[in-house]
Amino acid sequence: MTNEWSIQQIAKLAGTTSRTLRHYGELGLLQPSRIGANGYRYYDGTALVRLQRILLLRELGLGLTQIGDVLARETDEVPALEAHLAWLRDEQDRLGRQIAAVGSTIASLRGGETPMASEMFDGFDHTRYRDEVTERWGADAYARGDAWWRGMSADEKADWQERTARLGAEWTAAAARGIPADGPEAQALAERHVQWLTGIPGTPASAPSGDVAGYVTGLGEMYVADPRFAANYGGTAGAELVRDALRVYAATRL
Repeated sequence: MTNEWSIQQIAKLAGTTSRTLRHYGELGLLQPSRIGANGYRYYDGTALVRLQRILLLRELGLGLTQIGDVLARETDEVPALEAHLAWLRDEQDRLGRQIAAVGSTIASLRGGETPMASEMFDGFDHTRYRDEVTERWGADAYARGDAWWRGMSADEKADWQERTARLGAEWTAAAARGIPADGPEAQALAERHVQWLTGIPGTPASAPSGDVAGYVTGLGEMYVADPRFAANYGGTAGAELVRDALRVYAATRL
């Protein structure tokens, strides 16, 4: 039969194992297109596309149960893959800039020269979101946020990044434990999340008369819709917990 691959062939192509593929089948994530008379499993092109999506979602940090939920909800493969492709291209650009920056630093150090500060941190900062921030909240919002970031000392930037990473990790762990969005733990995280957002100049949340409730609930929706942001919370399930918890917090506290 044409356009079919055995389980051994697919495992080799995908860099995984036959055992893993059989496990995916047991969980209902990836069924073979047919099973031969000899008991061997075969996969067609449709199954390969599904496997590609599974592996991409695994790279975003999603567990197998979460992946099953995503596949069940996002049945149209093309827009789902397009969204992931956009995220991958953004990451490719960012990593390419980081590679060039680190390579330049190494070359300068080997040559006994002082690395150029203007080139050392390309790909490490927030400027890759300039167009999105400007489109959503205006050029002034981006300018104020950019000035705030550039005005920080190296230690202040490191502290802020550590705080951001810790918050994301705690959301991810909370989602993995299945805590309710309206429970005390999730609401405490939501309060910290809002405090974190209101500390960034230029955002609607930082203005005394701004629509903080609308801003944070809108961001929650964006976390779920955009894989780049969902990845900060362990994937779709984590982003959904953040969204739902922020929605409850906004309705009851803001």
